[in-house]
Amino acid sequence: MLSVIQETQQDFLKDLGLSDQSFARLDQLVTGDSKYLKDLRINLKTALQSENVTSKEAYLIALSAAVNEENNTLSESFRTLAAAHGATDAELAEAVAVTSLLSTNNILYRFKHFMHTDFYESAAPKVKMNIMMNPVTGKEFFELVSLAISAINGCERCVTSHEESVRKLGASEQRIFDAVRIAAVVVGVSKVIR
Repeated sequence: MLSVIQETQQDFLKDLGLSDQSFARLDQLVTGDSKYLKDLRINLKTALQSENVTSKEAYLIALSAAVNEENNTLSESFRTLAAAHGATDAELAEAVAVTSLLSTNNILYRFKHFMHTDFYESAAPKVKMNIMMNPVTGKEFFELVSLAISAINGCERCVTSHEESVRKLGASEQRIFDAVRIAAVVVGVSKVIR
Protein backbone atom coordinates (compact mmCIF):
# COMPACT_ATOMS: atom_id res chain seq x y z
CA MET A 1 0.00 0.00 0.00
CA LEU A 2 1.29 3.44 -0.97
CA SER A 3 1.82 6.17 1.58
CA VAL A 4 0.06 9.53 1.14
CA ILE A 5 3.29 11.12 -0.10
CA GLN A 6 3.82 8.33 -2.65
CA GLU A 7 0.26 8.79 -3.90
CA THR A 8 0.90 12.54 -4.20
CA GLN A 9 4.05 11.80 -6.20
CA GLN A 10 2.12 9.52 -8.56
CA ASP A 11 -0.68 12.07 -9.00
CA PHE A 12 1.83 14.88 -9.58
CA LEU A 13 3.62 12.91 -12.28
CA LYS A 14 0.28 11.93 -13.83
CA ASP A 15 -0.74 15.63 -13.93
CA LEU A 16 2.41 16.26 -15.96
CA GLY A 17 2.02 13.20 -18.19
CA LEU A 18 5.20 11.74 -16.69
CA SER A 19 3.76 8.73 -14.82
CA ASP A 20 6.29 6.26 -16.17
CA GLN A 21 9.39 8.27 -15.18
CA SER A 22 11.51 8.67 -12.06
CA PHE A 23 13.27 11.80 -10.88
CA ALA A 24 15.96 11.76 -8.19
CA ARG A 25 15.01 15.11 -6.63
CA LEU A 26 11.34 14.21 -6.54
CA ASP A 27 12.21 10.82 -5.06
CA GLN A 28 14.22 12.63 -2.39
CA LEU A 29 11.10 14.56 -1.35
CA VAL A 30 9.20 11.27 -1.10
CA THR A 31 11.97 9.51 0.84
CA GLY A 32 12.14 12.45 3.25
CA ASP A 33 8.33 12.43 3.60
CA SER A 34 8.34 16.11 2.64
CA LYS A 35 4.97 17.82 2.85
CA TYR A 36 6.29 20.27 0.25
CA LEU A 37 5.45 17.83 -2.53
CA LYS A 38 1.74 18.29 -1.82
CA ASP A 39 2.22 22.07 -1.84
CA LEU A 40 4.10 21.91 -5.13
CA ARG A 41 1.36 19.86 -6.79
CA ILE A 42 -1.36 22.22 -5.50
CA ASN A 43 0.66 25.28 -6.54
CA LEU A 44 1.01 23.98 -10.09
CA LYS A 45 -2.64 22.94 -10.41
CA THR A 46 -3.86 26.25 -9.01
CA ALA A 47 -1.57 28.32 -11.23
CA LEU A 48 -2.57 26.44 -14.38
CA GLN A 49 -6.29 26.77 -13.58
CA SER A 50 -6.42 30.55 -13.45
CA GLU A 51 -9.71 32.26 -14.27
CA ASN A 52 -7.81 34.98 -16.13
CA VAL A 53 -5.75 32.77 -18.43
CA THR A 54 -7.20 30.04 -20.65
CA SER A 55 -5.90 26.50 -20.31
CA LYS A 56 -4.12 26.77 -23.64
CA GLU A 57 -2.50 30.05 -22.61
CA ALA A 58 -1.50 28.62 -19.23
CA TYR A 59 0.26 25.67 -20.85
CA LEU A 60 1.96 27.93 -23.41
CA ILE A 61 3.28 30.13 -20.59
CA ALA A 62 4.39 27.00 -18.74
CA LEU A 63 6.12 25.77 -21.91
CA SER A 64 7.97 29.07 -22.28
CA ALA A 65 9.06 28.97 -18.64
CA ALA A 66 10.27 25.36 -18.96
CA VAL A 67 12.20 26.22 -22.14
CA ASN A 68 13.73 29.20 -20.35
CA GLU A 69 14.83 26.87 -17.55
CA GLU A 70 16.33 24.51 -20.16
CA ASN A 71 14.26 21.69 -18.72
CA ASN A 72 13.66 19.27 -21.59
CA THR A 73 11.41 16.99 -19.56
CA LEU A 74 9.02 19.78 -18.56
CA SER A 75 9.29 21.43 -21.98
CA GLU A 76 8.05 18.25 -23.62
CA SER A 77 5.38 17.77 -20.96
CA PHE A 78 3.97 21.28 -21.35
CA ARG A 79 4.28 21.13 -25.16
CA THR A 80 2.12 18.00 -25.12
CA LEU A 81 -0.36 19.50 -22.65
CA ALA A 82 -0.59 22.78 -24.59
CA ALA A 83 -1.27 20.86 -27.81
CA ALA A 84 -3.94 18.80 -26.01
CA HIS A 85 -5.58 22.10 -25.03
CA GLY A 86 -5.65 23.39 -28.62
CA ALA A 87 -2.25 24.97 -29.21
CA THR A 88 -1.19 24.79 -32.84
CA ASP A 89 2.32 23.97 -34.06
CA ALA A 90 2.78 27.68 -34.86
CA GLU A 91 1.76 28.68 -31.33
CA LEU A 92 4.06 26.07 -29.80
CA ALA A 93 6.93 27.33 -31.95
CA GLU A 94 6.20 30.90 -30.92
CA ALA A 95 6.36 29.93 -27.22
CA VAL A 96 9.92 28.74 -27.85
CA ALA A 97 10.79 31.73 -30.06
CA VAL A 98 9.57 34.36 -27.58
CA THR A 99 11.63 32.68 -24.86
CA SER A 100 14.76 32.80 -27.00
CA LEU A 101 14.19 36.43 -28.01
CA LEU A 102 13.45 37.59 -24.48
CA SER A 103 16.47 35.77 -23.08
CA THR A 104 18.58 37.76 -25.54
CA ASN A 105 16.87 41.06 -24.76
CA ASN A 106 16.91 40.49 -21.01
CA ILE A 107 20.70 40.18 -21.01
CA LEU A 108 21.21 43.27 -23.18
CA TYR A 109 18.80 45.46 -21.24
CA ARG A 110 20.02 44.28 -17.82
CA PHE A 111 23.52 45.24 -18.94
CA LYS A 112 22.32 48.69 -20.05
CA HIS A 113 20.52 49.10 -16.72
CA PHE A 114 23.55 48.08 -14.67
CA MET A 115 26.01 50.32 -16.48
CA HIS A 116 24.25 53.72 -16.34
CA THR A 117 26.33 55.28 -19.12
CA ASP A 118 25.17 57.40 -22.03
CA PHE A 119 26.97 55.22 -24.56
CA TYR A 120 25.32 51.97 -23.48
CA GLU A 121 21.94 53.64 -23.08
CA SER A 122 22.02 54.96 -26.65
CA ALA A 123 23.68 51.92 -28.25
CA ALA A 124 21.26 50.11 -30.56
CA PRO A 125 20.75 46.48 -29.52
CA LYS A 126 20.87 45.37 -33.20
CA VAL A 127 18.68 42.36 -32.43
CA LYS A 128 16.03 41.45 -35.00
CA MET A 129 12.60 41.26 -33.41
CA ASN A 130 10.25 40.79 -36.37
CA ILE A 131 8.35 38.15 -34.41
CA MET A 132 7.01 40.95 -32.18
CA MET A 133 5.32 42.73 -35.07
CA ASN A 134 2.67 40.15 -35.87
CA PRO A 135 2.74 37.31 -33.34
CA VAL A 136 0.71 34.17 -34.03
CA THR A 137 -0.77 34.26 -30.52
CA GLY A 138 -1.69 37.95 -30.75
CA LYS A 139 0.14 40.99 -29.45
CA GLU A 140 -1.41 40.97 -25.95
CA PHE A 141 -0.51 37.35 -25.23
CA PHE A 142 2.95 37.72 -26.79
CA GLU A 143 3.60 40.67 -24.46
CA LEU A 144 2.23 38.66 -21.51
CA VAL A 145 4.67 35.80 -22.17
CA SER A 146 7.46 38.33 -22.71
CA LEU A 147 6.68 39.79 -19.31
CA ALA A 148 6.66 36.38 -17.61
CA ILE A 149 10.02 35.40 -19.12
CA SER A 150 11.51 38.78 -18.24
CA ALA A 151 10.34 38.30 -14.65
CA ILE A 152 12.08 34.91 -14.51
CA ASN A 153 15.25 36.41 -15.93
CA GLY A 154 15.16 39.39 -13.56
CA CYS A 155 15.28 42.20 -16.10
CA GLU A 156 13.61 45.18 -14.41
CA ARG A 157 13.57 47.32 -17.54
CA CYS A 158 11.96 44.56 -19.64
CA VAL A 159 9.44 43.69 -16.92
CA THR A 160 8.39 47.33 -16.64
CA SER A 161 8.19 47.81 -20.39
CA HIS A 162 6.20 44.63 -21.09
CA GLU A 163 3.87 45.20 -18.14
CA GLU A 164 3.04 48.65 -19.48
CA SER A 165 2.52 47.26 -23.00
CA VAL A 166 0.30 44.39 -21.92
CA ARG A 167 -1.84 46.70 -19.78
CA LYS A 168 -2.26 49.11 -22.71
CA LEU A 169 -3.41 46.11 -24.74
CA GLY A 170 -6.17 45.46 -22.21
CA ALA A 171 -4.80 42.90 -19.76
CA SER A 172 -5.88 43.25 -16.15
CA GLU A 173 -3.40 43.28 -13.31
CA GLN A 174 -4.83 39.93 -12.18
CA ARG A 175 -4.22 38.37 -15.62
CA ILE A 176 -0.66 39.68 -15.54
CA PHE A 177 -0.06 38.39 -12.03
CA ASP A 178 -1.52 34.98 -12.91
CA ALA A 179 0.82 34.66 -15.91
CA VAL A 180 3.86 35.52 -13.80
CA ARG A 181 2.67 33.11 -11.10
CA ILE A 182 2.49 30.29 -13.67
CA ALA A 183 6.05 31.05 -14.74
CA ALA A 184 7.25 31.22 -11.13
CA VAL A 185 5.65 27.91 -10.18
CA VAL A 186 7.07 26.19 -13.27
CA VAL A 187 10.53 27.39 -12.24
CA GLY A 188 9.93 25.81 -8.84
CA VAL A 189 8.73 22.56 -10.41
CA SER A 190 11.80 22.63 -12.65
CA LYS A 191 14.04 22.30 -9.60
CA VAL A 192 12.39 18.96 -8.74
CA ILE A 193 11.62 17.50 -12.19
CA ARG A 194 14.93 17.24 -14.06
